[in-house]
Amino acid sequence: MAKKGKKFTAALEKVDRTKRYAAKEAIALIKEISFEKFDATVEFAIRLNVDPRKADQNLRGAVVLPHGTGKTKRVLVFAKGDKAKEAEEAGADYIGDEEMVEKILGGWLDFDTVVATPDMMAQVGKLGRTLGPKGLMPNPKTGTVTMDVKKAVEEIKAGKVEYRVDKIGNIHVSLGKVSFDDQKILENLRVFYDLMLKIKPATSKGVYVKNASLATTMGPGVKLDPDAILK
Repeated sequence: MAKKGKKFTAALEKVDRTKRYAAKEAIALIKEISFEKFDATVEFAIRLNVDPRKADQNLRGAVVLPHGTGKTKRVLVFAKGDKAKEAEEAGADYIGDEEMVEKILGGWLDFDTVVATPDMMAQVGKLGRTLGPKGLMPNPKTGTVTMDVKKAVEEIKAGKVEYRVDKIGNIHVSLGKVSFDDQKILENLRVFYDLMLKIKPATSKGVYVKNASLATTMGPGVKLDPDAILK
């Protein structure tokens, strides 16, 4: 196990690891103990009682956070004709078709999110091995394969975040920056957590939320009381 630095250790000493904190208290604490020299990201992690091997429990999607994440994403859109024009008007950073596919195959990856119209997916499919491992392949479940290019681009620019459960039931998502007002982080947290409760699979039995925690980019995690997040 890697040795923790002095700053991490000092921050960890301020956290009661036996306690599950109320959301407001946890937000104040992670900001207090944040030692990064940059405006760190506030990260939320949740462990759910789901089995991703079952289709209905393989949770994946996207949600627009009310206050965004503090990062403006560079959006690439695969579209032609009127849809390409629509993407440009909506604020897409890059727009292309077959030529863009070749550019990416050549090693270009200067973007954060990819949107595609359904008719372009035959071409975009060639990028599966390149974009798939990076989580960048467009997908109907996250609203990134769509004819409503305008809505897709605007939502991403407004702070839309994608989520996907990993093989052991964890979901990680960014909720903003340490510089955010506490209330904005809280509201982002509540919107995301409320969604997690709403998408609970009917086949998930027992305690649904096993664990939930907040942390900054390099800081220690602070456990949350799941029952108090929405209160």
